[in-house]
Amino acid sequence: MWKADMLRQGRALIALVLFAVAGGATAEVVDPALAAVLAGPQRSAASKARDVYRHPAGTLAFFGVKPDQTVVEMLPGEGWYTEILAPYLRDRGKLVAVGFPPDSPNEYMRKRQVEYAQKLAADPASYGKVEIRAMSAEQVDLGAPASADVVLNFRNTHNWIRRGQFDSAYKAIYTVLKPGGVLGIEQHRAAPDADPKVAAESGYVPEAWLIKELGRLGFEFAGKSEVNANPRDTRDHPKGVWTLPPSYALGATDHDKYATIGESDRMTLKFVKPK
Repeated sequence: MWKADMLRQGRALIALVLFAVAGGATAEVVDPALAAVLAGPQRSAASKARDVYRHPAGTLAFFGVKPDQTVVEMLPGEGWYTEILAPYLRDRGKLVAVGFPPDSPNEYMRKRQVEYAQKLAADPASYGKVEIRAMSAEQVDLGAPASADVVLNFRNTHNWIRRGQFDSAYKAIYTVLKPGGVLGIEQHRAAPDADPKVAAESGYVPEAWLIKELGRLGFEFAGKSEVNANPRDTRDHPKGVWTLPPSYALGATDHDKYATIGESDRMTLKFVKPK
């Protein structure tokens, strides 16, 4: 019954996508299996409401994610993308979720990882096959070398810059990828002339700088998409990117202003590990 409901809802989503294409709007023709997952009951109404900002169908299509691949998701946070990736990969692929160590000295990191583990345990039908690994300042455990088809890194790069982990994190990602494997990055985008270290404190990273630095580490730049662009984001908010939804770091202050802006302007970049 669950799968039948997912398929029915998926077909409805595909119809909407095809309607948008016929009407001249920019849209992706969604893999029916992915469309079913996007419409599935494992995703909360709040998660689905953010699709308008995060464009999961277009983002995953651009990265070339397929249901028979081994995919590594870096620091999944509350599991917004896990809700999509885990059931999509469950039958023929594999999802490796790299979170914080359960014994981290940082209370926030410990709490976040416990909450994530509880989320997975509460729905074994969707998440029972997710493999959990850990990342800390001392060690990054992503899995066996050359074992991943795709590594996905959503909005984490600024933290690695702030903590001095940029090289170690991306070197570990390079190692775990198969030759020809894909690194997909979605990241809050700074102004082109921004200082990377200064911008990172506000959650943003300059796009050209990131492309150059990953080239230094051996990745080949394979293209970019503007699927997650937001020209309304001025990138100069009092509390950085966290001023915007969904964080609303200023609370009720100027809430409507930031709600109108929406979530951040984000770059969506694809890299390949050379064969």
